[in-house]
Amino acid sequence: MKPRHSWALTLLPISVALAVWAPAPLSATEFRVQSDTLIRSMQRDIGGVKDKSVTPGYEYLQVDAGQLTEKGFSLHSYGWGRFDFADSLYFDNRDDGELLYGYLQYADPATALDLKVGRQNIAVGVGNDVIDGLQVSGDLGAGLVASAYGGQPVGFTSVNGRTGDSIYGGRLGYRQRQYGEVGVSGKISDNDSVTAEETVGLDLSLFLPGEISIYGMSSRNLESKGWAEHSYELRIPFKTVSFRPYFGQYDYEHYFGTGVNTVNPFRVLAINGEKLRVIGLDTTVRYSGSLDLGVKIKGNDYDRTNGSSYASGLVVWHGDKLSQTGVEVGYMNGDLDKQKYLLTRLFGYWEAPSGFGIGFFSGDLMWARYKESLYGRDNSLFLSLGTGRNFLDNALEVKLSGDYSRDPYFDSDVRGLLAVTYRYSKK
Repeated sequence: MKPRHSWALTLLPISVALAVWAPAPLSATEFRVQSDTLIRSMQRDIGGVKDKSVTPGYEYLQVDAGQLTEKGFSLHSYGWGRFDFADSLYFDNRDDGELLYGYLQYADPATALDLKVGRQNIAVGVGNDVIDGLQVSGDLGAGLVASAYGGQPVGFTSVNGRTGDSIYGGRLGYRQRQYGEVGVSGKISDNDSVTAEETVGLDLSLFLPGEISIYGMSSRNLESKGWAEHSYELRIPFKTVSFRPYFGQYDYEHYFGTGVNTVNPFRVLAINGEKLRVIGLDTTVRYSGSLDLGVKIKGNDYDRTNGSSYASGLVVWHGDKLSQTGVEVGYMNGDLDKQKYLLTRLFGYWEAPSGFGIGFFSGDLMWARYKESLYGRDNSLFLSLGTGRNFLDNALEVKLSGDYSRDPYFDSDVRGLLAVTYRYSKK
């Protein structure tokens, strides 16, 4: 594993000690661990060798300790590591693991103050980043809520080191429980002391009479002086029918960071000045207690490339517990013949009764027929089957799945996955 040197890693053992060994006020200390072990199997062409076996093993480990069901001090950490059992060289020059987050949190029992320090995910208005830093949020009274954060963006660590890297931002919102919330937010990030991104935004979630609700966000790039995004959806329930119309407009010139030191693999789209407009409608009908009907309509319109529209019908039958079976038939109508195809999907999940040999069985079958052949093939097929079972009073879950696909880009591709999840908790 290639270590990422940051003070967040240094904080981790200190946080564990604070959360677990804190004195009397932390008498309700809890400890939770979840381990997800995944072993995949597939074949790839590597270094001129055809169909070479690739068998990576992944370990995802989540540890939470402290006052987890009550307010107070707590530690939260989550990371992953990988090992290629086949030594295939397929993962050369890629990270073999990473600390995804690891932070110490304090939630004040007497107020709404919430403080987090360490590596953490930020989802604050226009801020959607992973940082090594500090985040604080709270209730200011009179319906006002606020949050602020600052630190170093993890995404810039591999570009000329961390010197001069910073990110900070915040959000101020006005909340009324029965009417919803509106907020304004902003974010500034620097890479090597040069501005990489500067964005402001408006977000809202409003509850209207008749159980109608509206959600949305608009953001503006202050560096390029243009609107980056307008994204809104409306939810309208009417007896047994629910409607969800939505609209989105994205200007890539302003949506992706345009600063000179921006680190973004999609920056080429910003340079090309592409724009995308999305409009759609999802409709669901509760036909009976166990049968749902649905219709999906969506259109994508680009300024520079070819657009498309998609429409489909959906039928889903619900059984005992989480069991369900469904079928979806749709048609993609692109501007070019090669973008036009008929899509059929059949899916299901069956949860077995107690005492049965397996816990669940799932399946997903998708078949597409293209109007114009691509690389000599006019259809594609994807099939996924899975099964699993819980043990030790649901503390251990074992799942096994296999996928098969063939399409214009792969003659055939077979993949397997063994996943073992173990959960442990103690107060």
